[in-house]
Amino acid sequence: MLIIKDKKKGRSILLSYQEKVKKVSFSKVSEIMEIPDLVSIQRQSYKDFLQMGIPPVERKDQGLQRVLRETFPIEDFNGKLVLEFVEYYFGKPKYTEQECREKDITWAIPFYLKLRLIHKKTGEIREQDVFMRNIPVMTNGGTFIINGAERVVVSQLHRSPGVFFDYDKELRLYSAKIVPYRGVWVEFEISANNVMYLRLARKKKVLASLILRALGYETNEEIISLFYQSKKVSLKEEINLTSVRLAENIIDKKAEKILAFTGQKLDKKALEIIKDSGIEEISIIDLDKIGSSLLGALERDETKNKEEASIKIYNLIRTGEASVATENAQLSFNRLFFDPDRYNLGKVGRYKTNQRLNLDIPVETTVLTKEDIIETIRGLMKLSAEQAEGDDIDHLGNRRVRSIGELLENQLRVGFARLERGVRERMTIQDVETMTPQSVISIKPISASINEFFGSSQLSQFMDQTNPLAGLTHKRRLSALGQGGLSKERAGFEVRDVHYTHYGRICPIETPEGPNIGLIVSLATYAKTNEYGFIESPYRVVKNGRILNEVKYLFATEEDKYYIATTGAKIDKDGYLIDEQIPVRHQGEFSIIPREKVDFIDVSFRQLVSIATNLIPFLEHNDANRALMGSNMQRQAVSLLYPEVPCVATGIEEKIAKDSGACVVSEVSGMVTKVSGNKIEITDDKGEAFGYELFKYKRSNQTTCINQHPLVKAGERVEKGDIIGDGMSTKYGQLSLGKNLLVAFMSWGGYNFEDAILISERLLKDDVYTSIHIEKFEVEARDTQLGPESITRDIPNLGEGALANLDKDGIIKIGTKVKPGSILAGKVTPKGEAGLSPEYKLLYSIFGEKAREVRDTSLRVPYGIEGTVIDVKVFSQRKGDDLSPGVEKLVKVYVAMKRKITVGDKMAGRHGNKGVISKILPIEDMPFLKDGTPVDIVLNSLSVPSRMNLGQVLETHLGWAAHVLGIQAITPVFYGASEDDIKEYLKKANLPENGKVELYDGRTGEPFDQKVTVGYIYIMKLAHLAEDKIHARSTGPYSLVTQQPLGGKAQFGGQRLGEMEVWALEAYGAAYCLQELLTVKSDDITGRAKAYEAIVKGEISKKSGIPESFNVLVHELQGLALNVQVVNENGSLMDVNKLTKEEFVNKNLMAAQKLLGKK
Repeated sequence: MLIIKDKKKGRSILLSYQEKVKKVSFSKVSEIMEIPDLVSIQRQSYKDFLQMGIPPVERKDQGLQRVLRETFPIEDFNGKLVLEFVEYYFGKPKYTEQECREKDITWAIPFYLKLRLIHKKTGEIREQDVFMRNIPVMTNGGTFIINGAERVVVSQLHRSPGVFFDYDKELRLYSAKIVPYRGVWVEFEISANNVMYLRLARKKKVLASLILRALGYETNEEIISLFYQSKKVSLKEEINLTSVRLAENIIDKKAEKILAFTGQKLDKKALEIIKDSGIEEISIIDLDKIGSSLLGALERDETKNKEEASIKIYNLIRTGEASVATENAQLSFNRLFFDPDRYNLGKVGRYKTNQRLNLDIPVETTVLTKEDIIETIRGLMKLSAEQAEGDDIDHLGNRRVRSIGELLENQLRVGFARLERGVRERMTIQDVETMTPQSVISIKPISASINEFFGSSQLSQFMDQTNPLAGLTHKRRLSALGQGGLSKERAGFEVRDVHYTHYGRICPIETPEGPNIGLIVSLATYAKTNEYGFIESPYRVVKNGRILNEVKYLFATEEDKYYIATTGAKIDKDGYLIDEQIPVRHQGEFSIIPREKVDFIDVSFRQLVSIATNLIPFLEHNDANRALMGSNMQRQAVSLLYPEVPCVATGIEEKIAKDSGACVVSEVSGMVTKVSGNKIEITDDKGEAFGYELFKYKRSNQTTCINQHPLVKAGERVEKGDIIGDGMSTKYGQLSLGKNLLVAFMSWGGYNFEDAILISERLLKDDVYTSIHIEKFEVEARDTQLGPESITRDIPNLGEGALANLDKDGIIKIGTKVKPGSILAGKVTPKGEAGLSPEYKLLYSIFGEKAREVRDTSLRVPYGIEGTVIDVKVFSQRKGDDLSPGVEKLVKVYVAMKRKITVGDKMAGRHGNKGVISKILPIEDMPFLKDGTPVDIVLNSLSVPSRMNLGQVLETHLGWAAHVLGIQAITPVFYGASEDDIKEYLKKANLPENGKVELYDGRTGEPFDQKVTVGYIYIMKLAHLAEDKIHARSTGPYSLVTQQPLGGKAQFGGQRLGEMEVWALEAYGAAYCLQELLTVKSDDITGRAKAYEAIVKGEISKKSGIPESFNVLVHELQGLALNVQVVNENGSLMDVNKLTKEEFVNKNLMAAQKLLGKK
């Protein structure tokens, strides 16, 4: 990318950087395909769902159009009225995207239906446009703004509809399932005793022959001829009778009687009778290639015809119902599988079923057909006879992605089904003369289903905005959880594991470490989904050993047919494979074949892993577990005040910065006419002006700071697609999550034991790792039953000092520095009138509002927060703002905090090398190089060998060379810089080839014993800041029942002293410590009050009462109808609550001694 400068106006910031810092690529393979749009999985799906800019007549049968077509026309119960759907269209949004963010409302557009009500008898037509509700709009970044917060709908990975065959080795059970998109599951299984059964809707099983009879194959002859072939056998030869079954009835023509029936097993006695009747040849079933399980079912089947079979199936599904008429049973059976409203395989299911059963049924036929059932039974019989293979449900040919469009379509289908029921009822009740489409439609079910989906669905998530990579990864995430998916508890190892079909489709590395491991995954860099939702990966076509420039996308089942080479294969200048024998992948196996047999080759070395994993240089030298941590921790890097481009990069940083929406990208080619801190204006070649508003200190969902600034100057020419402004965590248009630090791998006084990190004070003084965090505080003034609350400066019992920074309305001024307890907005709430004295009532009647008692409910800064007020927003009903019911005024105050690096902060590199800062050393005490340069960070060298993440060491070496030479080293994953390349560049930089130098101790000035590995490493500060976690409590809130302190910083809770801690103190005999911890510091109500009082007065408290837990125990026992009483030595009752602890203990001791004495 080149930005041409105008000499008079000065240089482009970006161009001058690119001229100064040269990029050197160490890639061993040239890339022929650019990385596709990284957010298209979200954008394209929602675009296809709405089909917004497409004329109604040209809309495809998908998304919203399909839901409406399936719902309408709606007929009333009498068949007199019909409500038809003509078309749908959208209006203009009421607010802009930015206004919705500020006002905490949903960014949406009005959705209208054009409906037609037809009176069949009179032919009268009433047409009307009906407003349905507002539908959320997707932003350019692929997110939604719901109630002011940015949300992402994660795509779901679920089992594809279709036919699946399986063999369970443990249960020795062969099974076939027909899984629909919606409808009843049909399962066939062959039991251990070789009988085929049918199971519907996962209920109890019946014989499989029932479904065939119900389909119209009534006689055994018909069923047997459908599945089995016959062969003639001469009775003169000897016959092995173990598995002989007759293919037809054997009739004695003379006696005109049936000697043996079709499907019957032939025994010696029956054979003799047949021979005696003069029959010389019989027709038997050929069981060589197909099992006899269906014959086993026919043997046990007592039904004789279609009607009986239908009734039996009806009774299976409707258990507990009275006997049913034959017609109803047949109607119910047909509805079950052949009614599009009740059974739907979906286009995907039909496609997969056709593919698996080798059928040629049109994709539009989404109900079951006779052929589907027959071929499924035939396939199962072949599987049991070991003539076919079962399916792997974890194969990506059997799992597909449901993106936002499809998920919302399914949700709306439920809403429209409820709407349909409501419309039918209204059509019956209302007067036909006055009826209109508007009067029969209720939009509540539609509103409810959309609100439920965006508000509370497991897949609609609060967007991760810690940094641009976090947001982009969130949009590309695939989850196996959610409605219609798996649950954490039920998911086994197989579904979580890496499958060979993940290659180039799903990243084998990036996944969470917790209970969701393998259930939440990330899309690989080049992957996309096809029209059926299957994930595809791109490959270049290879013909006769020559690589063509043609790229083809393959999904997993298709890929299984071909031999595919990797990008590492040697190629000559004409595109021919050089080696005679080429290593290839085929169906998960690796083999070496002649080059002429190779079908495809990978497009890029990057295609195997996700975008986050692609950011790790020298990934191939890291252990997979550490690479997983590295991928995940990059998403937690906080945006720094001064970002810095990595010395060692992988070349994907610019693409991520662009597609994440963090950078400002020019949409036109033209001249930059105006540039200010918050706006860039570009005039295109036609003279039209385009303005780009920049985000200034906006709060993200994770309280990090979103801030953009221009990279261009007025008078420059820019081309379409050029980066014209930097955003959070980007520098010069590249993703910049951390800082390049001079590192030494050595131990230092035990301060970097167990992954602790030692850093230089320079990082603190120079704001190297300073980040800005913005907190939002809100206060509402409501209309209460006792009178309205008001936001005011007039707060009772407060001195002028506390109100000094409030304006006349009682709201804090922008720019004020605040600390815990500072008032952000003054608010008073009326007190209850109940206890008002006659004097107060008199004052109130004379002076009105002034005399009314109010209490101070002002918005104050919570503890742990100290910063500057950067923005204040006030919304009120009077101005016409949309506020919640009962809210008169809403004030939002934004406080920005500068967080410097501190002890306890978590830091990490890109290789899973994480640690916590244990000490910040003065610059002069840090180890230094021969030329006096002190190192910035000291990492423990023992953290490398056991973790097997050698990438960090290679990065250190190459980073040092790059820093000295003033270049940026681009080393992509898998085919990046080699050991020789690193040595060469270290040599160029006049550095030792092994990267080790003599270091000197900053405290003594003496050299260390051994040479130390030194270099530049890219380190990030993660969003686990000590300042957010540090917490202390003297007194605070208590639990209502147990009276013990609450837990956690959010509740201002205490430190838990659990069972194990008690055991530890008991082991040391620390009786008094224990007593104090379990009483006055916990749930001894009177004791803790006295102790606090004594501390305040400077006295020593010795008295302690009875812990509340004892009372709880007593009440528990009383709840079990056990009368628990405290009795003194004389046998008279005592009140537990009035006893001191000492008395209570003494009484119990005396009682125990008395009891023992009696014994």
